[in-house]
Amino acid sequence: MEDCYYSGGSEEEDDYYSSDREPESLGDLENEESDCQWAPCKAPSSKVIKKESLLTAQREDLRKVMDLLSVREHHARTLLIHYRWDVERLIAVYVERGKSCMFSEAGVSVVEVTDIDPLESSSKVMCNICMDDVSLKDATKMDCGHCFCNNCWTEHFIVKINEGQSKRIRCMAHKCNSICDEAIIRKLVRLRNPDLAEKFDRFLLESYIEDNKMVKWCPSVPHCGSAIRVENDEFCEVECSCGLQFCFSCLSEAHSPCSCLMWELWRKKCRDESETVNWITVHTKPCPKCLKPVEKNGGCNLVSCLCGQAFCWLCGGATGRDHTWSHIVNHSCGRYKEESEKKAERAKRDLYRYMHYHNRYKAHTDSFKQESRLRETIKEKVSNLEAKDSKLRDFSWVTNGLYRLFRSRRALSYSYPFAFYMFGDDLFTGEMTKKESEIKQNLFEDQQQQLESNVEKLSKFFEDPFDEYSEEQIMEIRMQVINLSAITDSLCKKMYECIENDLLGSLQYTSHNIAPYRSNGIEKAEELSVGWSTQANSNKCSKADVQSTGDLIAISQASSSSGTYENLQLSRKRPRRGSSTGSVLDLNLPAEAHQANA
Repeated sequence: MEDCYYSGGSEEEDDYYSSDREPESLGDLENEESDCQWAPCKAPSSKVIKKESLLTAQREDLRKVMDLLSVREHHARTLLIHYRWDVERLIAVYVERGKSCMFSEAGVSVVEVTDIDPLESSSKVMCNICMDDVSLKDATKMDCGHCFCNNCWTEHFIVKINEGQSKRIRCMAHKCNSICDEAIIRKLVRLRNPDLAEKFDRFLLESYIEDNKMVKWCPSVPHCGSAIRVENDEFCEVECSCGLQFCFSCLSEAHSPCSCLMWELWRKKCRDESETVNWITVHTKPCPKCLKPVEKNGGCNLVSCLCGQAFCWLCGGATGRDHTWSHIVNHSCGRYKEESEKKAERAKRDLYRYMHYHNRYKAHTDSFKQESRLRETIKEKVSNLEAKDSKLRDFSWVTNGLYRLFRSRRALSYSYPFAFYMFGDDLFTGEMTKKESEIKQNLFEDQQQQLESNVEKLSKFFEDPFDEYSEEQIMEIRMQVINLSAITDSLCKKMYECIENDLLGSLQYTSHNIAPYRSNGIEKAEELSVGWSTQANSNKCSKADVQSTGDLIAISQASSSSGTYENLQLSRKRPRRGSSTGSVLDLNLPAEAHQANA
């Protein structure tokens, strides 16, 4: 491929990289002033949730549902757990089916329970569980209206918590699907077993992560104690505050443009002995007596196993040891056996095909590791250039180009496992004809080859001792690095678009999703603030205006103090509340206490 470079001013090219976040790890190499000039102020769409901010994160969704439906906290939590903390799905069900139907499915009973008359507080009531008469002060009535003695309630709660059903403990009444009030559960269990009550609280708190498809624990080992929440799409790659980059969907290492299934199969193929078996099939034959594999190390077709059995290498049949240069005594195997030959040829073909893709994947992975060690070398070269009396003072193009090389090399290395499965016989049998597969493979490999060529050119510039060159040579290298960086970024985008639209997008019977390409690299998640502002909690909205039920719904807050929503706007992004200082809401307090404080 001919050398082709973008022309134009440096402002547009600097805009390409000045927003990169990765050069921060290189200290002062990146030009911070250019960052402020070119990078847009866009908050990360993923959040890091630590132990301290877990309650705050949970309260965000709880507050949305409490304000929208005018329900208590425990009812809001019951609804969210039922819908796996998917606020948009909950609101869609509310709009489509109505409040009563949604409450019935989730086990929420909002019934006006009359308070016990103080004059009748000394009267007795019979518990239908233990059949004992107990005083009203020793009995508890749930929202569904069923009343049992506190002792039976407590035993019921303890059994359910120990069984791991803390998140949805149902009423004891026959055929009653109502979920019990968590404040009552906490109160009664704490009187009997305080440790179990803490366990109950922990289960409720961690359900925000365990049951939420948009929140997952960081898979770092040892575990960093953080979870990641994404706002838009679960098929993405994120970086935790501990520095680990991973695929949010399958929690393995970042592997785009491979789909999660492709990467899982590739890792298994590289890890297990499947290719060793293929090699044994191609290069050895089993002994007809002990069945151990025997490799031929000479020209004669009469081979002997360690067990002493002699057999014919051509057909694998047992023979005697008498033979001449032309034939084995009393043995003839000149007849063609089609099935065995086909099996051997296919095993050989599959092995060579795997070796082709694996060798290139391994080569680019090794190159990536070697190039990652250039950081300190590049830092030293930049320091040498800055020490010179030169007109050129901005060297951000060096670090920007280096990190463009990292990202392009990484995408290139994972494109080979993708091609192995995309154009093989393992996953997409029946999806494409042989001719269609050949056309798409040629299209993909052309783009892959162009990317590979430009990545190698870019890599060569960073290996050269450019800090020893003249100022004119450095200016020439600067232009070439900037142009090559822009070219590789453009080629990466085109390769991802080809994969998403022309290859995976055309599949009819199977669905494979990949993380989208990001020019600035994998997004680093931002830590979620712990505080809540009083104003944010007191802001309510009024009537809902629903434009469509197909999109995700974002709730906009108004400044009025009424208890309903004023605007219910449609958006493709999850609503995000601004963080501010304030008191942290205590999960151990009953819902009424939170409403009184609000």
